[in-house]
Order: sequence, then structure tokens, then C-alpha cells
Amino acid sequence: MQLVNGFKLMDYAKEKGLVLPAFNTTNYELTAAIIKGYEATGLGGYIAISSSNLKLSSPKIIADMVKSVMQDVSTPIALHLDHGKSFEDVKACIDAGFTSIMVDASHLPFEENIEEVKRTVEYCHFYGIPVEAELGAIGGKEDDHISEEDAKTDPNDVAEFVERTNCDLLAVSIGNVHGMDLAPNLDFPLLEEIAQLSKVPLVLHGGSGIPFDQVRKAKEQNLIKVNYGSDLRQAFIRTFGQAYEKNHNEFDIMALSRDAIVNVEERVKAIIAEVNGK
Repeated sequence: MQLVNGFKLMDYAKEKGLVLPAFNTTNYELTAAIIKGYEATGLGGYIAISSSNLKLSSPKIIADMVKSVMQDVSTPIALHLDHGKSFEDVKACIDAGFTSIMVDASHLPFEENIEEVKRTVEYCHFYGIPVEAELGAIGGKEDDHISEEDAKTDPNDVAEFVERTNCDLLAVSIGNVHGMDLAPNLDFPLLEEIAQLSKVPLVLHGGSGIPFDQVRKAKEQNLIKVNYGSDLRQAFIRTFGQAYEKNHNEFDIMALSRDAIVNVEERVKAIIAEVNGK
């Protein structure tokens, strides 16, 4: 199956009443496990990679890898740039065949954030690709970036931001955090207020630390997408770590890689089921 356009995937989620998981990849094993997990459940979603992880490869390598694994897949999956940090990364991902884009200019002052998102939206919409933007600052560790800033989304800015940027999804900060080192504390009254003000669906980053019952509760407030990365990486790393602890002379990368794919796939299936209460 071909990659699905992000707009079509959003329509699919609305028709089926789903929250779409977005699973972050880094390498072939994670990519294969994520796609296998989607296919096993029969429910669609995103496979994503952040700008910082592109240092290990390139948008084209990632796109080619995803497409090769998806040849016999029937589940709708979009390829998403997560936390796009530069306009150059955005353009490179569109050229490579990505079907959904996030631009993260949340570290900039409000007006500069708007201008950067507007530029990305104008470019991506020309190619028929939806854009996710972020308003507010999410603390914690995201790949190789550690942010101690944790500024919740200001509801007074939401309507203006969405209107002026013309973004298609809005990532919000309501007490969610990146990584597994900090405990999330979701502010549901704030989420409800934002949902009433935003004309576009909402996104939560840092899904790995959020209890599933809270994700399902957030679904009631126009949540369409929730991101997972740390959960899968832990399952992947744990496979190799446990093998090493058992045998310091272990060297069978092929066997361990196959085991890692199975372990990550099981985690993917569990998350998909929990997020949508299936």
C-alpha cells in the first residue's frame, strides 16, 4: 500500500472516531515493528521521525525504508516529520515523499512562531500536505534535546494562532512532557478550554508517560493524534541490554534484531489497543 496523505488520514480518524498514534522511528527495526503493529491491529496512524533523528540518515532514506516495508500492507499509514526545526528539513521531507509535516517554532516569540508556521503552511499546502504546529512549550527530553521550559498553551492565543497560521493540527502543552524522566500532569480544564477555541484538531506530545485512561479522556476534547517514542525505544534497547547482561559475549545482531522487532511490535499493538479502547 502507498503512504496515505495526512489529510486523508485525518478524515479516516474522524470517520472511525479514532485517536491516531504517531510512533517515532530511528532505524529499520523500529520502522518494521511499527508497521507490523499497525497491520496486525488493522488500525491506521502515523510513522514519524524528528528533525534531530534525521542526523543519522536523511529524509529520502527514511521514506524509501518505510515504503519498502509497506509493500504488502493494507493499513493506512502516513509518514510524518515530527518537530521540524528548519524550513530546509520541511522541504527535504516533502521532496522525499513525506505525507504529513510538523513545524516546531514554539521556542520563538509568538509573532515569529506565527510567521514561521505560515511560511511552512503555504509551502506544504501547495503540495496538498497538512501541517501541525505547536503553541506553548513542552518540557522534558526529546531525542538529543533537553528542555527545562514548560509553558502551558495560553488559551488567549489559540484562536488567533490557528486563524493566522492556517495550520491543520495544533500541538498543545497542558502538562504533558517529553521522555520518561518527568511525570505528566494533564490540565483537563485547560484542554477543554483550548478545544472550544481551536477550529483544528489537537495533538498531544509525550504520550509514553501519559496514562491511557487520560488519553482516552482527552479524546473527548477533539484530540486526534498522540505521539509515542520513548516506549518503543525502551523496548528496543531492553532487548539488547538483557541479552548482554545474560551473556557478555553475545554477538548475534541478526537474532537480537528480530527479537527487538517482535518486542517493539507487541508494544505498538498494546498502545493502539489502549489508546482507542479496543
